[in-house]
Amino acid sequence: MTLASKLDAATWLETTRELRREGWEVTLVTPAKDDGPQTIRGIEVYGITVPRICFPKIVIFHWRFWKFLRRWNAADAILFYAASAPWILPLRLLRAVSRRKRPLLVTDTRSLHMPARSTQGWKGYVMGAYERSMNWVSVRGADGQTAITDSMADSIRIPPRKLWGVWPSGVDTNRFASCPDRRRWPIAAEPVSLGYMGALQYERNLMGLVRAVEKANSEGMSFRFMLVGNGAQRARLEEYARKSSGRIEVRTAIPHDEIPEFLGQVHVGVLPFPDEEKFRVSSPIKLFEYMAAGLPILATRISCHTAVIQNGTYVFWAERSDEEGLRDALRSIWECRKSLKNLSAEAIAAAQTWTWRASALKLMSALEKGLERSTPAASPSPDSGYGATHS
Repeated sequence: MTLASKLDAATWLETTRELRREGWEVTLVTPAKDDGPQTIRGIEVYGITVPRICFPKIVIFHWRFWKFLRRWNAADAILFYAASAPWILPLRLLRAVSRRKRPLLVTDTRSLHMPARSTQGWKGYVMGAYERSMNWVSVRGADGQTAITDSMADSIRIPPRKLWGVWPSGVDTNRFASCPDRRRWPIAAEPVSLGYMGALQYERNLMGLVRAVEKANSEGMSFRFMLVGNGAQRARLEEYARKSSGRIEVRTAIPHDEIPEFLGQVHVGVLPFPDEEKFRVSSPIKLFEYMAAGLPILATRISCHTAVIQNGTYVFWAERSDEEGLRDALRSIWECRKSLKNLSAEAIAAAQTWTWRASALKLMSALEKGLERSTPAASPSPDSGYGATHS
């Protein structure tokens, strides 16, 4: 999958934009349809073409990345996913042979293996085992590490001496500034519109919320639920939606620039994730986009949500992720439906703390501290080179 089509593309594109504004020289390397420099969402990246078959794709991408490095060797650090460890960590040997101190190799970890054992199949099992082994290798073999949250760093057991820093997800608040003006809030007994955008996977508890919505509607409340995205559970959700008389709607994934329009159509953004480690350690981009769009939020009370929202009054907590817990949260929303509009400004204000610029500055600080710690005699200047691979 190319960076342009990935749900988390903003993580790398927006962070690169902000680091460049700070004077850093950043080269973002990614699988692409064409070789060479190209532009994605206004950000220049370097593309490497690869076949579609999984294992050959991984091998060919890294072989071509090595060829790219031979003519680009001025980097102070290379930031990469743990999955790339077998191909990038050998650079330490070449560095030792050539008696060079740079580039330093830094692993970044932003998610854990997602599929549940009951749905992943043998391929998912192999991928999960590979991910865990690469995390283990990276902890021991990389010069340093960064992570999406402190909980993630604890989960994969990054030693304090190896942890350069933590940088969470973020949001470009300007992109969502028009959402409140597009939104028409419900009046009287009009339905409250719930919205979800992202991967339609079994593990995300979307069917649990769908059932809770239908149960709430059967009790006299009125909700519509729109889900936007693709994934393994999409067909099942569509089948359920066809029987809902329009109360549940499933749409295919939309282009990046259409997300504000979608969020301007709904009244509440939803995050029904269960209390499992792979969610607790995350920093979901959609949470910040909901906030920036001025949406009240329905969320399960798990650490990745509570760490951001804290005591915010714009959230309706589901104390449990089962159908009953979600229905209780829906009941609270229905009882407060006349005042939903009043919660919008608080959500927007809270989003200002979680911008991509704030995240990029945390990454920049982590890299500066790590580089200085590794080579005290040659601290990095603001225009230090930094390469990121996205495979």
